[in-house]
Amino acid sequence: MKAIAKLMLNGRATWAELAGALGLSGPATADRVHRLEERGIIKGYAALIEPEAVGCGLTAFVAVTLLHPEHRAPFLERINDLAEIQECHHIAGDDDYLLKVRCRGTRDLDRIISNHLKRLAGVIRTRTTIVLDTCKETPTLPILTDPPLDGGFSARKF
Repeated sequence: MKAIAKLMLNGRATWAELAGALGLSGPATADRVHRLEERGIIKGYAALIEPEAVGCGLTAFVAVTLLHPEHRAPFLERINDLAEIQECHHIAGDDDYLLKVRCRGTRDLDRIISNHLKRLAGVIRTRTTIVLDTCKETPTLPILTDPPLDGGFSARKF
């Protein structure tokens, strides 16, 4: 878990830096990380980009409701083709999916919703929430640690 925690904070850490944090040799650390990659625990590495700096100043969440489950496959296929949609979550509740959209502005958002989402067969409703300010956004996960004395699990913040 230590290797995962360190890589979440710095995906560009050298084998030597990771080895020092883990108390292992460089080759042993490399082997451990490669096993995590092979098992699919580490899915990949990416640079974290400031959205506004590359022209994606608007963030919105779009809830989508489908008429019937048979519309899921074509919906998901189209969603995967749209670069502006960063996340797609199948959710419980009144809606079926929650999308995180990053785009240039409101006209761009209107294009995505009107020309791409609402035109899909089976989409019966969308509800859009525009983000005014982001107070917290993190790529790190709460890694579970040893059980505390009360028997439950706690998450360690790294």
